Amino acid sequence: MNFGESLYTGLSAELTITVTGENSASAWGSGNLPVFATPAMIALMESASAAAVQDKLPPGYSTVGAEVKVRHLSATPQGMEVRARGELTEINGRRLSFKVEAWDDAGKIGEGSHERFIIENQPFLKKTGEKLKK
Repeated sequence: MNFGESLYTGLSAELTITVTGENSASAWGSGNLPVFATPAMIALMESASAAAVQDKLPPGYSTVGAEVKVRHLSATPQGMEVRARGELTEINGRRLSFKVEAWDDAGKIGEGSHERFIIENQPFLKKTGEKLKK
């Protein structure tokens, strides 16, 4: 299937979340402080990237994360909002590359790159489920 007809570089999406105890470093096990967890920031960046392209894919298709290279630049305390953005920068067959960034009210807190692959949901889940049989 040719995805180049519906996907194009520049597609982007932004998502916002409030920093709480549930997405803190101490809750995620990535530290012991009550600040926004690096893995929570990465998850928000991945979600924004997936959202940027999902409505351009045919029914029955989605994307899965494959690689993340991110720097967490600044801590964010509980109560602040964090906004993450994923922008599609390259399409190579089923491989999609994104520029990812995140901000809180004080400025940029994260930046990097992310890769996702387009998959057909049912065959992917079938193949993954076969791991249980081994």
